[in-house]
Amino acid sequence: MGYLVWRLAMRWRGELDRALAPLGLTGASYAVLASLHALSGRGTQPSQRELADFTGLEPMYVSKLARMLAGAGMLERADDPSDTRALRLRITDRGVAAVDAGRGVVLELEERRLAPLGGRLSRASLALHDALLELLRHAEATASAPRRVPEGPPARPRAQRKKRR
Repeated sequence: MGYLVWRLAMRWRGELDRALAPLGLTGASYAVLASLHALSGRGTQPSQRELADFTGLEPMYVSKLARMLAGAGMLERADDPSDTRALRLRITDRGVAAVDAGRGVVLELEERRLAPLGGRLSRASLALHDALLELLRHAEATASAPRRVPEGPPARPRAQRKKRR
């Protein structure tokens, strides 16, 4: 079963990257930008580490993506006045426009992917979503370095964060 999940994830990742390429995004950069947009909508200006925790991506990968997105004018990185090792992130108007454009691409692709189950809002698709989320939560709970698993789209930030050492 793990092999099938892995194969499907690799195929879906490639499709998503190709679909978002005209917007100058990959699936991972869209995830970072969309997550930053969601957090910003809640009045938060997260650090790169907080954004990594929120997305489930590795901190070094988020740092690389943030540099690339900053270079494209989609987000801004600024020193954190309370922690000299941290950078705070802010989405720009250009980043918001990219998220808005990407959202339509992502939803249309998801609808096509889940057509065999009756579409993305079908009972079977929602059951699959719940089952995958349960497996992800279990995997995270039993990992040596657990990460927070979101409750469901969009993910919710942790109430408290540990300071980086």
